[in-house]
Amino acid sequence: MKSLRPLFCVITLAALGACVSGGPNLGAPGEPEVTRLNQTAPPGAEPGSCWGKEVTPAIIETVTHQVILQPAQVQADGTVLQPGIYKTETRQEIVRERKETWFQRPCDALMTPEFIASLQRALGARDLYRGKINGEMDNRTRASVRRFQKPQGLDSGILSLVAARKLGLVAVETEAD
Repeated sequence: MKSLRPLFCVITLAALGACVSGGPNLGAPGEPEVTRLNQTAPPGAEPGSCWGKEVTPAIIETVTHQVILQPAQVQADGTVLQPGIYKTETRQEIVRERKETWFQRPCDALMTPEFIASLQRALGARDLYRGKINGEMDNRTRASVRRFQKPQGLDSGILSLVAARKLGLVAVETEAD
């Protein structure tokens, strides 16, 4: 029985590794759990378009209130005959609702090492990226993308199509005259 224990551990670790690396690509490494690349698109999206989704979690606070059960009995001269009776109630209240923000992103076919190297150079020219130009969408590149997009209202390390256009990496669509 003792000789089977190491084999069992190896099999278990291999199975866990397959679960972590072999699952669907739901998000980018280093991204918060609430920000994901999506295989689906929001309702009404153009077929073949690629989307990301940022989810801002709800903020819930525990609030304590004093509820009067019986008011105080006070005479006309201000003398308190019997103090009021209060009950403390504690409940949770939603301070900010959960919010989902869909945004269009460049499709995977466009995200080549050459494109990502251009992204790194464009971010570097704006003093947002100081890493090696390696053509990899690594954590440093994602953090730089986040710094570029956050002032525009998107707190995500997934490059949006709007940001790619602002960086001059994707052609801007124009209306035909």
